[in-house]
Amino acid sequence: MSAYQDKRVVVTGAGAGIGAALARRFAAEGATVVVNDLDAERAATVAAAIGDRALPLPGDASAVVERAREALGGTVDVYCANAGLASGGDAFADEAVWEAAWDTNVMAHVRAARALLPHWLERGSGRFVSTVSAAGLLTMIGAAPYSVTKHGALAFAEWLSLTYRHRGVQVHAICPQGVRTDMLAAAGSAGELVLAPTAIEPEAVADALFDGMDEGRFLILPHPEVADFSAARAADPDRWLSRMNHLQRTWEAR
Repeated sequence: MSAYQDKRVVVTGAGAGIGAALARRFAAEGATVVVNDLDAERAATVAAAIGDRALPLPGDASAVVERAREALGGTVDVYCANAGLASGGDAFADEAVWEAAWDTNVMAHVRAARALLPHWLERGSGRFVSTVSAAGLLTMIGAAPYSVTKHGALAFAEWLSLTYRHRGVQVHAICPQGVRTDMLAAAGSAGELVLAPTAIEPEAVADALFDGMDEGRFLILPHPEVADFSAARAADPDRWLSRMNHLQRTWEAR
């Protein structure tokens, strides 16, 4: 029997891409899954394709926990904070772009944790899955709001893990590079240069998560080479920055 049989799971941003793949995988493992997305039609389509083990629940991810808890019969066992904004732009991006990225990529995770933790800590179990990005460990050219807020998402996931792991709360941070989704397509020429050559399918991200959960790992790297990139960045920041600046100049010259 799967470890997720009869578990109650919420996946935000599940109307397509990684979120839809996570929802399908949890349902295939026997869980009941709330499919959350801002796009009600997309949420309904994914839930219908999954079948009886899926419940569509459209709306803002920041306010979904209480509604999901009611829909699932009073509790949430696994929460996948997957909804995100791939906000491009540089330091001069509009304030509204920075605010939207911060609200979706960081504060939605904080709000979910606030709603989930009291019950999880009382019963001594719960699982929080944060879809971050390799940009949260490294960075992404041409996308300052995205890179900065994904660093924030990773920092919050780390904090949750170190603070509550001894009280039964398990936390996982998924940090893929390119994934063949609408978000990759929206990344434009920077995505084509940096992410597209090694892009993987959303299902591969779900596979990596389940392997990592089975092994109790915090950091989930669907692209294993990201571990080497992160180690190089930490070992010699100036050399790493020089290489990234070369990539930036290559992109500017395209």
